[in-house]
Order: sequence, then C-alpha cells, then structure tokens
Amino acid sequence: MYKTPCSRLSGVVGVSLKQLIQNVPHCNQTARCLIQLHKRDPSRWLTYQHLNFLKRQYVTKNNSELHQRAAQKAAPCPTSVEERDDNGVERRVQRIPTLDPVLTDNVSSSENITSKAPPGISTSEPYDDAAVREDSALCVVGAPKETPHVHVETDEAREARLDRQWKQLKVDGAQLPDIYAQLAKIKLTALVVTSAAAGYAMAPVPFDPVIFVVASLGTCLASCSANSINQYFEVPFDSNMNRTKNRPLVRGQISPLHAVSFALACGVPGVALLTLAVNPLTGFLGGLNIFLYTCCYTPLKRHSIANTWVGALVGAIPPVMGWTAATGCLEPGALLMGGFLYCWQFPHFNALSWNLREDYSRGGYRMMSVTHPGMCKRVALRHSLGLIGLSTVAPALGVTTWTFPVISLPINLYISYLAFVFYRRGDRSSARKLFFCSLWHLPMLLLLALTCKKPRGGPEEAAAPALALQS
Repeated sequence: MYKTPCSRLSGVVGVSLKQLIQNVPHCNQTARCLIQLHKRDPSRWLTYQHLNFLKRQYVTKNNSELHQRAAQKAAPCPTSVEERDDNGVERRVQRIPTLDPVLTDNVSSSENITSKAPPGISTSEPYDDAAVREDSALCVVGAPKETPHVHVETDEAREARLDRQWKQLKVDGAQLPDIYAQLAKIKLTALVVTSAAAGYAMAPVPFDPVIFVVASLGTCLASCSANSINQYFEVPFDSNMNRTKNRPLVRGQISPLHAVSFALACGVPGVALLTLAVNPLTGFLGGLNIFLYTCCYTPLKRHSIANTWVGALVGAIPPVMGWTAATGCLEPGALLMGGFLYCWQFPHFNALSWNLREDYSRGGYRMMSVTHPGMCKRVALRHSLGLIGLSTVAPALGVTTWTFPVISLPINLYISYLAFVFYRRGDRSSARKLFFCSLWHLPMLLLLALTCKKPRGGPEEAAAPALALQS
C-alpha cells in the first residue's frame, strides 16, 4: 500500500489553499487601504498650534507630510507643420516665431521679407507672409496678433502690489494701548474683576483696602494674560468669524511674539502678586484659572460641547478668589458665590451663541447652539431656575439674611421666564431678550446680596474669643 509522505501532502494542501485564495475576489478596502484612507482623510488631521513664536504653524498633518502635486506641463507645440498642396505633394512648413525680430533702420523692406522667410522656403521667390502665418495658426492658437510691448509698472501699481504681499510689521506706539485693551478683552476683564470684588466684599471679615486693591490688580493681570493667550491660539479660527475677524492678531497689528510677551508680562506678575502679597491659595486659584482657560477651554471649543461647562467653571473661580483673598480659606460661602456665576453663565452664553451659530460653525467651534440646539435651550432654562435655588440657600449658609431670597425673587423669576420663552420658541428675538436681561441681572443680583449681607458679630462677640483665651 502506497503512502504519501507528509511533505508531499502538505505541498498538495498548500497548493489547494493558494488556488482557493486566488479564486476569491479581492476587496479593495484591505487593511492597508483603510490605513492609507485614514491618513488621506482631512477630517483625521490634527489641528493645533505649534508654540513657535517666530514661525506659526497652525495646521499639521498627523504622522505624515503635506505633498503638492505639480501641474502637468503643456504639450510642446511642434516646430513644423506638414501640409498637402493641390497636386498631392506633401511639404513641411516651419512655424514662424510669434515675436518678430527687431529690425534696424538701415534694413530695407525687401530684406525684411527675405529675412523673415522660414527655413525650407526659397528666398529668391516671392514670399507670401500671410499664407505662412495662416498655416502657422494651426499650431499656435490664440497667439497675440499685436506686437508685444514692455509693461512699465507705475509707482501706484507697485505700492498696491507690495501691500498685497508680506512685508515687515511696523507697530505704531500710539495704537499700543488700544491693541493691548483688545488683547486683554477689557470688558470681559472688567466683569471678572467685578465678580472678584463682590466675592471679597461678601466675605465675613473686616474690609482691608490694601488687600482689596492688590487682589483686584492681580486678578486683572491674570485675566489679561489668559485672554491674550486665548487669542494667540485662535488666530486661524477667529479669521473665519465676523465677530472676531478684527482682532489685533488677525489683522496683523501686532506680532505673535509681541502678544505672547504681553501675556507673560501680565500673567507672571499677576500670579506672583496674588501668591506673595495676598495668600498662596488665591495665587493657586489664579494660576489654575489661566490654565483652565488656555489649555482646557480653548482647545475643547473645537472638539466637544463640554467646553461650555469648563468655561462656566472658569468664570466661577474669580468670586471664589475674592473670598479667599479676604479670608485665606475656602468656605461654603465662597462656593455659593462661585455657584451664582456658574449658573448665570449658561443663560448668558447660550443666548449669545444662539444668534452666532453661523459664525461659530464657520470657525469650527462645537457649541451647543450648533450641534445640540435642543440641549442649548434646556440647559439655559435649567440653570436660570438654579439661580432661584442658590438664592434660597444663601441665608441657610449664613452669607445673607432671609430677605435676600425675597427681594431677589422678581429678577430671578424674570430671567427664568425669558429662558422659558427661549426654550419654547428658540428664535433670535427670544435669545436676544434673554442675553440683554443677563447683562443687568448679574450686577443687580450681586448688589442685592451685598445689601442683604449678614452682619458680622458685634464688639462683644468679637471680644468673647479673646477673653476665653485669656482665662
């Protein structure tokens, strides 16, 4: 009985498997094709800012290089044309150059005709220039019939051409204060300092004007630094939005290195002032706020709608800083003041972003109003009602008296009503009304809280701990 060796058997099995694989139709979307498709897909590119102050690189492809495809060269025009006459004789006619040679004055017209005759045509016979030009038109299509002349560029045209090109940046010293104010977002910085001052005033400690001024100055510098770094990172995206296309870095009024230097000149002294002159806790909160705003909130705006919650947390830290600057510790009252700012920002910003949806979409920002419009309206209404609950909790924490929930109820109900109308309608008019109401609602709420601040203990109560220690 004949037995097949194992090697021969394995060879037969291998050949069978190879034939089977060859018969199976190949799929174009193999693993390698999918990987290449992933690399070529522009949606997979990483968009970030390379921290190089002298040369900005805003868009870079991940693990690959950007390639350019050279344009194909035009097919060369033949130097001669073959034609057939009436007798059936083929002849080759050379193409006449499109630019006529410049002739001197001492050359006669007959010599001109003779010299212009192309090779292959006898110069002793009369030369039909029009016929040859008509034949050469078969090769040169659309050639200019007029003799070209040298273009002389005027001074005005030269200046206009140079204005359209990159040139050396010249900063006017008289415009620097206005440029710095735009970099610092002076209105937003004023709101931050106001909320920090309110947190300091609500703290149950004696008012110290020196610490108050130093804390306000440090908070102002930290806010200016964070806003400047934010604009440095968002230059390519701000240029696509109507609301931000006139910012200094977008218009080229100031260089990126100058803007970053201004941010460092504000941030480092600001955090140092809060740490050394006030207390380390306030300095830590100031540095944390800069980090959250520049490294968390700014990149999240283009990736997730969670950026709104992170931005609300950033806005809630300044009143907490004011409280810790006065007391030196983190208490429930500080968290309550931060909660007011946290809840207020949702109806304020959601109403603002609702009318700027087209702008945010062009800039590539993932906002709730763009990607989740229903959630945008619900969140605004939910946090408007949260302001009523926080106002009720304030007396229980010993921050205000019980009159504060009563006198703040009308303005809280009004902003909640406008948020409800915005939730039901979801149009531009209701969003605009809610936004303008939020502008005066926060200062009014903080002012009412300050007027209803729970008074500190009298002199007898203040002297009681000292007497207890002495005894």
